[in-house]
Amino acid sequence: MIIHNVKVYPSKIHLPKKKQLAWKLAEIASDNAKLNVKSVEMVINRIIDNASVAIASLNRKAVISSREMALKHPKNNGANLFGVSSKLKFDCEWAAWSNGTAVRELDFHDTFLAADYSHPGDNIPALIAVAQQKKISGINLIKGIITSYEVQVNLVKGICLHKHRVDHIAHLGPSVAAGLGTMLKLNTETIYQAIQQSLHTTVSTRQSRKGEISSWKAFAPAHAGKLAIEAVDRAMRGEGAPSPIYEGEDSVIARILDGKKALYKVPLPKRNEEKKAILETYTKEYSAEYQAQALIDIAKKFNKKIKNLGQIKKIDIYTSHHTHNVIGTGANDPQKMDPSASRETLDHSIMYIFAVALEDADWHHVKSYTRSRAKKKSTIKIWRSIKTHEDKKWTKRYHDPNPKKKSFGAKVAITLKNGKKIIEQQSVADAHPYGLRPFRRQNYIKKFLTLTKGIISKKESERFLKIVQNLKKVKSGQLSKLNIEVKRSMIKKNLKKGIF
Repeated sequence: MIIHNVKVYPSKIHLPKKKQLAWKLAEIASDNAKLNVKSVEMVINRIIDNASVAIASLNRKAVISSREMALKHPKNNGANLFGVSSKLKFDCEWAAWSNGTAVRELDFHDTFLAADYSHPGDNIPALIAVAQQKKISGINLIKGIITSYEVQVNLVKGICLHKHRVDHIAHLGPSVAAGLGTMLKLNTETIYQAIQQSLHTTVSTRQSRKGEISSWKAFAPAHAGKLAIEAVDRAMRGEGAPSPIYEGEDSVIARILDGKKALYKVPLPKRNEEKKAILETYTKEYSAEYQAQALIDIAKKFNKKIKNLGQIKKIDIYTSHHTHNVIGTGANDPQKMDPSASRETLDHSIMYIFAVALEDADWHHVKSYTRSRAKKKSTIKIWRSIKTHEDKKWTKRYHDPNPKKKSFGAKVAITLKNGKKIIEQQSVADAHPYGLRPFRRQNYIKKFLTLTKGIISKKESERFLKIVQNLKKVKSGQLSKLNIEVKRSMIKKNLKKGIF
C-alpha cells in the first residue's frame, strides 16, 4: 500500500492531473491487477447477503415507492428489479435506484468503519444493474465490485466526513464510478472524470441520520449509485468534471471538509497490486447499526446472568466516541428514547436495542422493531435506565489501524437495586471476522434462507444460490440470472401517484 497525502492547492498553483487523488483512484480502477482468490469469494458472499436483505424488504414502504418509480422506466435489454419477473427490463440507473433502496432499507448488510462510516455493499446494486444492461460477464462484474470496495474502504480510512456532518455517500459515489470503470474496462482518463463528477454530485448532510430519521436513509445510497451511473455515462461521452475535485481551491475538502489547511492521508494499493480491502469489511448478524452488534451479544449474555430484570436500577455503557455520540445518549436526540419513534430511528438507538436484546435474548429484523414491542412497559423502564459514556480507551481501539485490534464494542455495567454491579465487555461482535464465530459462506446462505423464507419458492432459492456461487463462470449477457423473482400476488403497490 502507498499512503497518498491529499491537501488543497490555490488555483494559481497547477496541480498535475497525475498527482490528484481522483487520478490515483482511477489508476487502480484501470490497472487490471491479478484477482485475489479470497476477495473473489467474498464478493459472492456479499451478493448473497445483499439479496437476503433486499428480498426481505420488498414490501416495505420505501422499497415499494422506489420500485414504482423504476417500473415507469422500462427499457428493452435493460436491467432487472428485485422481485419482478426477469423477463421485464428497465433503465439501469432506475434498477440501481430500486434495488439499492431494497438492499439498504433494513440496514442489515455489510459495514466498514474507520475515520468515517460506510456500507460497501451499497456499491453492488449499481454495478449489477449496469452489468445486466451492458451484458457483462460474471468475472468482470466481480472485478468491478472488488474495485468499488477498494476505493470506498480506503477513502473511509483516510477522509472523515461525519466530523463535518457530511453523509457517507460522498465516498460511495466515487467508489461506484471506479467500480463501473473497472467493469466496463474504461481508460484512466474517463474513470478520473467520472469519479470527480460522482463526488461533486453526492455531497449531502447527515441530517438524514439525525432526529426523526426518515426513509431517505434507505434512498440515499441508491441515489448515489444512480448519480454515479449517470456520471460514468457522461464521462464516456467525453464530458469533463469539476477539477481537481479533492484538492482544488473551492473543492469539497476546501469548502466542506477540513478546509484549506487540511492534510489527509489516503492509503491505496500500488498499481497492479491485488485488491483485498473487501476482506477488511464485515456483515451484520443482526438488523441494527453495526456498533450495536457486539452490544446485542453482550445483552444476550446478561439475560442468562440476571434472573429478574425488574431488579435493574441502571445500565451504563462505556464505549467509543462514535457509539456514544451517534447512537447513544451523547447524540442528544430525544427521539432515541421515544417508543413512538420510527424504525429507522430505533435502529440508531443503542438504548432501545440493548433493552430489547436484554429482555428477549435475541434480535429479529421485524419483531424487534414493532410498535407493540417498542411500547412494552418493562422495555421502556430498562430503556430509560440506560446511559452511554465515551471511554477514550474504546475510542482509541475503534480507530486502531490494525484490523485485528480495531474494536466496535463496549463495557457494560448493570447496577441492581441491591447495589450489586454486574459487568460484561466485548470488543467485536461474535460474527465479526475476528469474533467468536466469524461469518462463513454457510452463514451467508443461512441468513439468505432465513430472510427469504415464505417470500420466494424453494426452487427459486436453490437456483439463485447455485448461480451466484458459480458467478466466475457466468457468461456475458447471463447476469439476469442474479435476479430473484417473487410471485406477482406478493408484491405490494403504492397507490399514490407521482410524476412518472
